[in-house]
Amino acid sequence: MSRNLPPLFTAQPDARQLFRVQVPPAAVGQRLDQYLSQAVPGLSRTRARKIVDLGGVHLNGRRVRTCSQSLPVGASIEIYTDGFPLEPFRLTESHILYRDSFLLVLNKPAGIETQPTPARYKGTIYEALLFLLGRGGGTRKPEVGMVQRLDRGTSGLMVFSLHPKAHGGLSRIFLEHKVKKRYFALVASPPSPPAGEIRSLLARKHKTNKMVSVERGGKLAITRYQTQNSAASGALLEIELLTGRSHQIRAHLSEAGSPLLGDSFYGGAVQHLGLELTRPMLHAFSLEFTHPVTQEFLNFTLPLTDDMEQLRLRMFANGATLKKNCERKIC
Repeated sequence: MSRNLPPLFTAQPDARQLFRVQVPPAAVGQRLDQYLSQAVPGLSRTRARKIVDLGGVHLNGRRVRTCSQSLPVGASIEIYTDGFPLEPFRLTESHILYRDSFLLVLNKPAGIETQPTPARYKGTIYEALLFLLGRGGGTRKPEVGMVQRLDRGTSGLMVFSLHPKAHGGLSRIFLEHKVKKRYFALVASPPSPPAGEIRSLLARKHKTNKMVSVERGGKLAITRYQTQNSAASGALLEIELLTGRSHQIRAHLSEAGSPLLGDSFYGGAVQHLGLELTRPMLHAFSLEFTHPVTQEFLNFTLPLTDDMEQLRLRMFANGATLKKNCERKIC
């Protein structure tokens, strides 16, 4: 390794980090992956290639995913890592709940980014869907319209448009709030009152990157909630989003004194009833809307994920409060 090349990482290469470096004259003309492996202590060429392939390397402000890229004079490199596995996520047919020529509805696993981030393009839901659709061959390049987003840690239902005839219509029904979106959430402290509506203006606090309620300057956010079950150990909430602001449920519940379990960013506990919680306990279980092209009414539901079901069972171990949930077929 050339000692003249500055180290890019001061910690583990796979941690959530951003590093910037100017390419020195001695490295001009080198392959991108070769330079990274020389410049970053502990970063093998194989791992450097994976980071490039995912889309975590930006050359002169633009994402580059070609390992053989030759470094130009005076180039600046930004390397983003997010701390997650370097193997890209791939959708399978088992994730797909509905598909026709215009729309596709899928079950998003927790732990996967919905859209590209600076650290990765490959392996996001958006890219994985393009990859899945492209495997079928055909003369038309796959088109994906994305009007809905779920946070990395949130699991559940998402709908995408696949055809120009559906793009505008699907966007319109979301903008006009003609989609009914419901979520299950697990919290340690039941909200008071047990059912209600939270309405505020949400804005991002740049210092912390959190969404917070403000007196003015934010966007209207409306969250309806109902406590389905409650016990001393926590509560299961059913939530309906009337708007779709970033982190809306997470911020509103946190401000109401009932942060999502597993959501450390908004004050939720990451350990509960002997379980380690690796993500916010939030699941998009129901989606209802009218097909923008065929005008057919569509209704999709999902059961709780395994991790949320395991925690729910511990919360209500005596079974005394489960009758209503069993009727809703989430037991």
